[in-house]
Amino acid sequence: MTEHTASPATSTLEGAPSLFSTAFDLRSVGYVTEELLCSGIATSCAGETAPFTTRLVVYRPEDPGRGNGAAVVEWLNVSGGFDVPAVWMTTHRHLVREGFTWMGVTAQRVGIHGGGGVLPESGLRVSDPERYSTLAHPGDEFAFDVFTQAGRVVRERFGGERLLATGESQSSLYLVSYLNEVSPTAGMFDGYLLVGRPGGAAPLDGSFTLVLGEPRLAGAVRIRDDLATPVLVVQSETDLLGRLGYYPARQPDGDCFRLWEVAGSAHCDTYFLLAAALDSGALSAGDLARLVLAADEPLGMPTSLPINSGPQMHFVLHAALHHLDQWVGDGSAPPGADRLVVRDDADGPAFVLDEHDNVLGGVRSPWVDAPIATLSGLGQPGDLAQLFGTSTPFDAATLDRLYPGGVTDFGSRFDAATDHAVASGFLLAADADEIKALGRAMYVVCST
Repeated sequence: MTEHTASPATSTLEGAPSLFSTAFDLRSVGYVTEELLCSGIATSCAGETAPFTTRLVVYRPEDPGRGNGAAVVEWLNVSGGFDVPAVWMTTHRHLVREGFTWMGVTAQRVGIHGGGGVLPESGLRVSDPERYSTLAHPGDEFAFDVFTQAGRVVRERFGGERLLATGESQSSLYLVSYLNEVSPTAGMFDGYLLVGRPGGAAPLDGSFTLVLGEPRLAGAVRIRDDLATPVLVVQSETDLLGRLGYYPARQPDGDCFRLWEVAGSAHCDTYFLLAAALDSGALSAGDLARLVLAADEPLGMPTSLPINSGPQMHFVLHAALHHLDQWVGDGSAPPGADRLVVRDDADGPAFVLDEHDNVLGGVRSPWVDAPIATLSGLGQPGDLAQLFGTSTPFDAATLDRLYPGGVTDFGSRFDAATDHAVASGFLLAADADEIKALGRAMYVVCST
């Protein structure tokens, strides 16, 4: 891939962008929204060139003085057939609190032209042809360079001093290839957060297509160990032993690599599906608890079992972004984490569970160390639904046995587990009070 001497051309697209995102008005938290058209010439890894015009969505502090100098550049996820800012949805509370600039990049062809994912007729030119008529994507073999050029835009136009690239699920599949094949010469991003990555990597020729029901994401592709750029990978139980098949790609920590595997977590949970869009920071603990515990039929999508209702991934990803930005800024590396405990059986790898059937090891949180339910990233039937994991709430007798003093006993244990996770670096002190209040509210809902 060749170096570019000219920056891509950008122009502002007036009006509200078409993007599945947070539902509250960002102005209420001091942020503004911009949508840009971005045009240039992209180069594939094979050396071919083609023109492109894509769109970039930017959320940034309305008061520039609130900015912290860092920009998170997200490879928007198109597994649904349309752009989804998966990392923004889970981490926006931290990004807004700390004054990050966030940019979502429509990096893949599906996001513009449709033709893939769960809803293949949902690309921008399909869903809003008048607004997005000038968009054009030459193919996913050019997506890597489109993403690099988007990074140049945020650095030059918005003054990003530290650029953190991120993506979740299929997007991280592409970022694995970007890291291993593109980043050493592109040199655009200062750090990477990969969330829910499959074990494989996207082909550089743009030939990957997502087909539900086929285990095409699994593999044993590791992040190269000679990179000088910090990389933090955060994985759920689903990612490790579910359809995404990350387990063979598991790798040890290194000078510029950290892996966090989060106990009790699923690839997609109720916080993401039900709470994130509404969570401006103004919700009460009780309201947030009722949202994350509505695990039976999220968004009208029936599942065979209640889906994972543990919100720990949301809070752990806050800590992950904090540590990655610090790692880039002053060289302070994130804490290393124990791996989830896995045994290799005759039928394949399986998690080792505690007395409550919650997994042992990994990044711990109060939702597994002071539990009110069995939380798993596995066990949900269905091609898409299996990504949601399961929740099995404890019955009244179990809650009484574990916490004979009711909410007082529970709160004491939950608080201690929260404080331990904060001290270990996997939760943030800034979130501790909210976590403790939310834990109590969830206990009250589940025990009444």
